[in-house]
Amino acid sequence: MDHVMADATPTGLGPLESVPIQVLATDAAVELIRKLRAQHGELMFHQSGGCCDGSSPMCYPRNEFLTGDSDVQLGSVDGVPFYMSKSQFEYWKHTQLILDVVPGRGGMFSLENSEGVRFLIRSRIFTDEEIHRLRAAGRI
Repeated sequence: MDHVMADATPTGLGPLESVPIQVLATDAAVELIRKLRAQHGELMFHQSGGCCDGSSPMCYPRNEFLTGDSDVQLGSVDGVPFYMSKSQFEYWKHTQLILDVVPGRGGMFSLENSEGVRFLIRSRIFTDEEIHRLRAAGRI
């Protein structure tokens, strides 16, 4: 479930899939992921629920943030799993998440904090047809 978006208008479908992709990444996000992986080893993302760092995608070393039954894996970007809490997923399940990078400081605990940039989520609402396919696949 690795998916990288090359342009700003994703179709939501992978090349061989009929189920829409739930999380994509821009080329800039993949470049930063690769830099962070070289520095910190294997990584993972968790979409913050808004406590300390707002609603931000947080990047952690893979085994330093524990996920559990209250989390949903939406997919992965460049081999990095992307999670969100089930309760937050209820609000976002009709939305494709697009991981991007912008100038600024990242979340206090997120690995990109010292890079002068931060991860950001852009999004688009799935079409009715995409929602139908996600439901049929048991993804929402």
